[in-house]
This record gives sequence, C-alpha cells and structure tokens, in this order.
Amino acid sequence: MKVTVIMDNTVPINSKMPFRGEHGFSLLLEHESNKILFDTGQTDAVIHNLSLLKVHPSEIDTVVLSHGHYDHTGGLFHILQHGRKRYPLYAHSDIFMPRFSVTQDSRHFVGIPYVKDQLTTLGVDWHLSKEPIKIATNLWFSGQIPRTTDYELGDKRLVTCCNGSGDCQDSIQDDISMYFISNNGLVVIGGCTHSGLVNTVNYGFQLTGAKRLLGWIGGTHLGPVSSGQQIRTLDTLEKLKPEFIMAGHCTGFAMMAELNKRFGSRYTPAFVGANIEF
Repeated sequence: MKVTVIMDNTVPINSKMPFRGEHGFSLLLEHESNKILFDTGQTDAVIHNLSLLKVHPSEIDTVVLSHGHYDHTGGLFHILQHGRKRYPLYAHSDIFMPRFSVTQDSRHFVGIPYVKDQLTTLGVDWHLSKEPIKIATNLWFSGQIPRTTDYELGDKRLVTCCNGSGDCQDSIQDDISMYFISNNGLVVIGGCTHSGLVNTVNYGFQLTGAKRLLGWIGGTHLGPVSSGQQIRTLDTLEKLKPEFIMAGHCTGFAMMAELNKRFGSRYTPAFVGANIEF
C-alpha cells in the first residue's frame, strides 16, 4: 500500500513541485492494481495536484468520502468532470445532512456544495452505508464508528438543524475512516476523525481483529477540541506505540508540534506531496 497526500492546508517550503494547498484534504491510496481517492479537497486544486503526480482522474478506480464537509467533498465535481466515467463511491448514508459552522458573529454552510442528483448524473454510483464494507484485499470502509470514550466530545462550533427547534451540535455520525491490515498491524486512514481518534482506532481493532496499531494517517481534528481531549487522546496514542503517524489538516500546528515532540521521527506532517509505503 502506498498513500500520497494530494491535498492539505500546507505545501512544504522545500517542495520540488508547484503544488496548490487549500483548507482541505485528499489522499491517493494505491493498493494492488487499485487507485482509490480518499476525499477530494475543496476545489479543482485536487486536479492540479494529481496532474503533477501524473495521475489523471480517469485512472482512479474508486472514491471514498470520509464525511459530508465541503473541504473533503468540494473537489468531487471536478474529478467527475475530468474523469468522464462512472465511479463507485463509498460514504456514510447521512453524508448529505445540512451542516453549519457557527461562531459568535458568523454562520457558514459547511456541507457538501452539490446535490446528490447532480453528482449521480456526472458519474457517481453510490454505495452509502452505515455498516463496514470490505472494498479491497485487507482494506475496509469502516461504516459508522461507535462513540465509546467519555472525553472525545467533538467541536461545539459545528452544528446542524434539529427538527425545527434550532441548532444542535453536529456529532457528525457520518464520519468514517478506512482500515488496512498489514502483516505488522493495523493502519488507520482518517479524514477529519470527528468520531475521535481513540474511538476510531478501537473500532478498527474490533472490526479487523488486529492487536497492534502500526500507523495513523490523516486529519485528527485535535486542533479545535478541548485541551482535555487533546491530552487524553495523545496520552492514549503514546501507549499504542505506532511506528508512524502522518497527520495534518485539522490537526493544527500546535498539535502537530506536540506530535513531533512526543513521537520524534515517527511523526511526519501530512503536507501536500508527502507519501508513505507499508
């Protein structure tokens, strides 16, 4: 398995290619003969970055969306426009929920910026499920991740509409991850991991039967959550002793610095163009 960061908030200063960065996330998973695009970033920048890596959208076999936020799904329209083929797409069945980000003086729509019928017409064959699905050898779509910890409480700024009674916190139940089973343990591949990093890893162990965490790749959403959640999550991650962590996007610079402090050379920022094989 090879994983390459196609989109992240940051392009490394020493990049040899003119990648574009944006507030968004996308990974290219190359496994056996399959190319799987996990999330699509926010704009057509995903096409630009793929082209620099000499990957045309028509070469992508499968698309997986981690959850229904614009910075993970907005680029899908452009993949479909350029690919001109039908793509099996895996996502949670609640991915089109209305969602907003609210602060003291602003309110923004942060859901998928396209309607389902539009994407279907352009080439999506939907596989929407709350249940796990094995989509390739040793590679799982998680389905809905159980929330079992008492401290992974999420981001209170993210809300949805609650049956005409105003806003309530969006628990983002459609948040999914992917699990890969290698000979050396479990690799967890997350988008924003709104379910909580520890919940996500624990469910990976339960689903796959793996006993050891080999590595973590993706967003952690540790940046916006409480300091209590940050500390307890990182303490637990240290006890799991992964061989590698490649995290970025919603992790935030402060938490990325903390990951570097705790894990040293085992931590790599998930900047655009970074890749890892296992």
